[in-house]
Amino acid sequence: MPSAGDTRAPERTSEAGAPRGNPFGARFVAPLYLGASLNPVNSSIIATALVAIAAALHIPVGDTAILISSLYLTSALAQPAAGRLAEEFGPRRIFVAGITLVLVAGIVGSLAHSLTALIVARVLIGAGTSAGYPAAMLLIRRRAEQAGHAAPPREVLGGLSITGAATVAVGPAIGGLLIGGAGWRAAFWINIPVAAVALFLALAGIARDPDPVRFGSPRALASRIDLLGMLGFGGSLTALMIFLDALPRLDWPALAAALVLAAALAGWELRAAQPFLDVRLLVANGALTRTYLRNGLTLMGTYVILYGLTQWLEVARGLSAYQAGLMLMPMGVLTALAARVVSRRAAVRWPLIACAVLLLVGAVATLFVGSGTPIAAVICVTAVFGLTSGAGTVANQTVLYQEAPAAALGTASGLLRTFGYIGSIASAAITGTAFHRGVSDNGLHSIAWVLVAISALVLVMTVLDRQLARADRHHTNQPPAGARNPGPAPSTEPTRAEPTRTEPTRTEPTRTELPRTESRSADMTTGTHTTPTPALDPARTALLLMDFQPVVLGAVPDPQGVLARAGEALAWARTHGAHVVFVRVALADKDAAAVPAHNKTFSQAVAAGYLTDGTAATAVHESLKAEEDDLTVRKTRISAFASDTDLPAELRARNVDTLVLAGLTTSGVVLTTLRQAADEDYRLFLLADATADPDPEVHRVLMEKVFPHQAEIISTADLAALSTAAL
Repeated sequence: MPSAGDTRAPERTSEAGAPRGNPFGARFVAPLYLGASLNPVNSSIIATALVAIAAALHIPVGDTAILISSLYLTSALAQPAAGRLAEEFGPRRIFVAGITLVLVAGIVGSLAHSLTALIVARVLIGAGTSAGYPAAMLLIRRRAEQAGHAAPPREVLGGLSITGAATVAVGPAIGGLLIGGAGWRAAFWINIPVAAVALFLALAGIARDPDPVRFGSPRALASRIDLLGMLGFGGSLTALMIFLDALPRLDWPALAAALVLAAALAGWELRAAQPFLDVRLLVANGALTRTYLRNGLTLMGTYVILYGLTQWLEVARGLSAYQAGLMLMPMGVLTALAARVVSRRAAVRWPLIACAVLLLVGAVATLFVGSGTPIAAVICVTAVFGLTSGAGTVANQTVLYQEAPAAALGTASGLLRTFGYIGSIASAAITGTAFHRGVSDNGLHSIAWVLVAISALVLVMTVLDRQLARADRHHTNQPPAGARNPGPAPSTEPTRAEPTRTEPTRTEPTRTELPRTESRSADMTTGTHTTPTPALDPARTALLLMDFQPVVLGAVPDPQGVLARAGEALAWARTHGAHVVFVRVALADKDAAAVPAHNKTFSQAVAAGYLTDGTAATAVHESLKAEEDDLTVRKTRISAFASDTDLPAELRARNVDTLVLAGLTTSGVVLTTLRQAADEDYRLFLLADATADPDPEVHRVLMEKVFPHQAEIISTADLAALSTAAL
């Protein structure tokens, strides 16, 4: 099982076979970047169209603010929901569905003649564009795993951040240009050609999701996606937005509703089998939770400037929407440059500290901006926020990718965007409060003081976050992102022949001496060596496939490779008549309650809730199909013998005296089970290539220096020859 605190697991769906050529070429990444940029560009492009929309529809300008908040609210709700749906139904399907919805929304908005129709269009845009980012993150992880990469190239994740961060900043400029030349409807119809291109590129460049869609009964589907959790999350977020929109007036009923719904949501999610919002994980994984908060606060500061300064430039300085948009172009350019620079670095702590410092510098500088400030100085101030936005977005996304459970990466990625939108909604409340008596220099300075407080909080959070430093040290020692997973390092010591081994002194009439056969090579880490290996009798042999579960697979390098070799071992057992035992780790409620606080591994697992029995994460991986005669063991500690089944008795009943072990992880279930089985005098074979550990060096040391004293180290390719030799 994984080490303490490691909650990562692989995505449910995977492409069949590794992609050919460059797995992250333009054909694959172009639709992802374009799709992921639709949400942020639609968030900001509308800013310069509000005055024109109000004039065309003969309504007060203040009434058009709902076009901003409706997209923010929809996006805040839909981002994690789209991520969850992508995990369940496949990221390509959800990505394509989202782009199609944007195409429809563009048509609706272009033909609209009322504020209600425009609100509908904006809600559809928010829902459709929300699929782009979380689905793209899942597709990138899937492609990296299938290509055998330890992680995707940094430039790939960086590109995703660059397109998102840059389009937020250049949105007003694009909007000003389009609306100045083609009218306010351009803010909507521009989605039609862009979505059409993105749809074509996605269909042509992204491989189909390999797994068929499983709907099941409506009740089962609602449970799998945690529909009630989604609705509770949406209700609490809606109430919070109503409260924030009402500021500076305090809407106490809305605040109370938000708090009550949030408490009910937390209570429900603690009991849900597959929670939409994993409360236990957020409590146990402080690094992930802090990333959400840090990202939300940073984007709050960026959006306050983006919208507050845009209004101030148009009203206090008398600029047109087009001119105000152009003034923000340097901010967009520097956002892209900063994101590109940070994306090339493995470390995240110092970029995040620099981001917080720049946010503070920009906030203090805004205190000195006024109606008489030269335009060049104002542009310089916005440029500081561009650097902040670029560095912060990329670094926070990198931390998310490192810390989030892989099986829930879609939902986790959506939540990162949700916290950003909560920051955006809060920024609108801050701007509205500061300018509620009119747009003025004093209002801008009030915004600046709020920014000073926000930036100081972000800086303190970042400097005191020790996990960032630990993560940097860990990932600095890992292979470069995009490099293929290295196999366990070969030993630098000369190969030593193992001493001649004798059978245990305790003799049992049921055990039989078998002929020995010669293995083929001298690599202990892959399973073959030069010492004589006793042949095995499949009829008296049990293959133990241990902890091949989604919750564990994501913790090891090359999960698909080790899973494939486990499948080969299973096929051998089926063909030759060996017994099969599936071992999985999972905790029922009573097991979790029995875990003492001093048990470091399992107390953290209980707190995080990622070993809960009955969830998809703790089931045996679907590629390893059990049959009627197989034995399935649920264990509640690390060793396969610490289970709710009397495993030794079951093996004796099957007349088994030989065990073939394969499992995850090498330093976990494999180590403990092998040692205990050796003490029980089983003859042991260990499939080194169907075994893996998060630390390749630990795997190598155990295979070369520890396990050979208790077991024969072989590979799956050796099984057929060893079983034939016994005939």
